[in-house]
Amino acid sequence: MQIEIPTTPATFEGSSTSVRQWLSVIAVAVSAFAFVTAEFLPVGLLPQIAHDLGVSTGVAGLMVTTPGVMAAIFAPTLIVSAGRMDRRYVFLLLTAVLLVANVVCAVAASLAVMLVGRALLGAALGGFWTLATAAAPRLVQARDAAKATATILTGVTCATVIGVPLGTFIASFASWRLSFAATAGLVSLALLAQAFLVPSLPSASALRITDFKTLLRRPHTRLSMMMVGFVFGAHFSTYTYIAPLLEHDFSLSVITLLLFGFGLIGFFSNALMSMVVSDHLKKSVAAMVLLLLGALSSMLLLEHSTIGETTGMLLWGVAFGALPLCFSVWIQRSTTDLPEAGSAMFVSIIQVAIAVGSAVGGTIVDRAGVHADFTLGLGLALLGLVTLQRLAALERPAKASSFNPTCDASPD
Repeated sequence: MQIEIPTTPATFEGSSTSVRQWLSVIAVAVSAFAFVTAEFLPVGLLPQIAHDLGVSTGVAGLMVTTPGVMAAIFAPTLIVSAGRMDRRYVFLLLTAVLLVANVVCAVAASLAVMLVGRALLGAALGGFWTLATAAAPRLVQARDAAKATATILTGVTCATVIGVPLGTFIASFASWRLSFAATAGLVSLALLAQAFLVPSLPSASALRITDFKTLLRRPHTRLSMMMVGFVFGAHFSTYTYIAPLLEHDFSLSVITLLLFGFGLIGFFSNALMSMVVSDHLKKSVAAMVLLLLGALSSMLLLEHSTIGETTGMLLWGVAFGALPLCFSVWIQRSTTDLPEAGSAMFVSIIQVAIAVGSAVGGTIVDRAGVHADFTLGLGLALLGLVTLQRLAALERPAKASSFNPTCDASPD
């Protein structure tokens, strides 16, 4: 079944987004929930999976690294290969691959088989996020583009609130395999939601390799991607190994509650940020990166303090609940002429940050401990803040000069 609704935003401010259009956005948000739950399910289960598969915690971190590598490769590759194929059908295909990936992980008897499932997940993930962030403005009227993006990203925070902690909870009384099986059931629901609610999304033109080259020639785009890479690297080099850090001071049930609190406060952070990000984008990005710095610092300096670590987790949740939305809007505004290319690059750099961050973090955890890993995360967050300052300096002379339509678009 297919619902035909307008697929391009209106060009006038007075039009309002229909209920059917919002339902299509919610369907994509449900899919985002399923993808993020599947991607980060191992974070809360890392010690148990490592034990059962007979590997170290750092090696088990490859379950996070592998999808990141695959997603970074497939984000631009798949969207180019799709050509002018209706994006609705691409959505459905990618979600079906995700379903298969979770089944493989649920029955994996070795790390090698587990990584095959995680690689399938990564391939689907890269294409999904490229399409999701680029399609959001097409599903609603022009004035609701930022809200549509925020709604889809709400699926990310909901996965952190419900999906990842629920997986940890299921593992606490059953097994981590049942957590993956339950996630496969969730993906099935997401697939049905897409089939019934997502409209036809024809592509006016096929994406070309030269589109990526065009964006990479722009200093603003290059610096923007560096900023995103540093900040996401700071998050995932540390968050991937949060369970080994917390298990010294908290039981598995309390860790589940902390992950729930992390996601819940992130959910509200994302909702509140959607109200202000359009008018105060640079300030929003700066505030959230500074908050991430504060959170990582508290986790580092107040290690083994239950109050300190709890506070750090909640501050961390506020920061990361808002950062994906802030960065997504940033990239949308600075690549308005090539939205799918910009989205593909955005997804690729995030997945590279996840892959490299989790891999390097795992090596540090195995050789020097979690404390050293959080020091790395703190340094990467500082680099992200420095890059944001360079972007602000780059924009000042651009604003002072005359308008040139080939120049980089300023996010503000």
